[in-house]
Amino acid sequence: MRAIRTGWRATLRKFLYTIVFLILLVLAGLLVLRVFAEDLTRMAMVPDVEFTEQTALQDNAYQDPAMWFSRPGKSAVNDPARWQPAMAEDRSPLPTPAEPPEDDAPPFAVFFVHPTSFLERDAWNAPLDHQASQDRAQLMSRGMASAFNRASEIWVPRYRQATYGAFLTDAPEAGRALDAAYADIAMAFDFFVDSVPEDMPIVLAGHSQGGYHVVRLLAEKLQGSPLLDRIAVAYPVGIPISLETDLPQLNLPACATARQAGCIVSWASFAEPAETDQYLRLYNSTPGLDGQSREGSAILCVNPLTGNANDEAEAARNLGTLVPESDLASGELVPGAVPARCDPDTGVLLIGDPPELGEYVLPGNNYHVYDIPLFWRNLQEDVVTRVRAWQPAQPS
Repeated sequence: MRAIRTGWRATLRKFLYTIVFLILLVLAGLLVLRVFAEDLTRMAMVPDVEFTEQTALQDNAYQDPAMWFSRPGKSAVNDPARWQPAMAEDRSPLPTPAEPPEDDAPPFAVFFVHPTSFLERDAWNAPLDHQASQDRAQLMSRGMASAFNRASEIWVPRYRQATYGAFLTDAPEAGRALDAAYADIAMAFDFFVDSVPEDMPIVLAGHSQGGYHVVRLLAEKLQGSPLLDRIAVAYPVGIPISLETDLPQLNLPACATARQAGCIVSWASFAEPAETDQYLRLYNSTPGLDGQSREGSAILCVNPLTGNANDEAEAARNLGTLVPESDLASGELVPGAVPARCDPDTGVLLIGDPPELGEYVLPGNNYHVYDIPLFWRNLQEDVVTRVRAWQPAQPS
């Protein structure tokens, strides 16, 4: 299992190295950065301090509501995951979970892990009182976790995430930073499980670093656990998952159809023309969760517009892309804006011509930052469909 963790950390580190590298290219746009990108990126992002062992959280730490961005008991106004954007057509909001009689979704609980929001290099892990990273995490939860807002319960923990720089180096400190972050997530997950009704289905979801922690929960904490039977669906989005070397270690199959439950959904979004050479080069050069080479192995791609694996759909099937305002704190749902097609050659999700979503589109038409907002409304429906499919399969 230690070898699995090490291999997966290396995979995610190299994958997110590409993301950070491309973000810096977007923000800087300087020739010198393009020429000396690797060295300059490490200088800018990798911590230059010794790793400090994180003080273990108290056993009851996650009993404190302040340790959660979202959880039952928070008002809809203060809970980012309960945000419901308006449709662009009429500016009127869709039915929201704040009005249960208007929603026929079956009961289910969501555990969502937000992506990296700590960008500093003066620590390997984010302090919980680091305001800038906490503000970014709130925005990410508002734009991503909110797609699951038809759930009876949504839980989004705060955690001492690994800094971006931890993904740019093979130094042992980087692995220790990810282990420390996962320790918080594992503790939060235990409290979540103890808090939700025993007969309620569970949905696991996360993006980028959050997706890594979801994968690790599946591979480690849920292995051989009866709790696995309660997982209606898992969404580790934005992380390439090999069908051959990764998926068998996750204890759940890929979601082949839209009405399948107890399975895994993932995708990585690129507009066309898609420049995937570097993405695939890094994927092929890193080992899978089983420690074997992933070179040439197929990547899991479930089309979020149809819910089917290796599928394609026209933009008319898109119920609503979340188009953010410049401050990322608000936005509206635009239907029919983006198509989606799982590319059989690369395993990425192709979304046609580049849509205008903001300044965080990465070179190569990489829409990693917008993986969930691109298909926000379809994902809102997809999770309910899969929870409904989970219900009849359970014993009375």
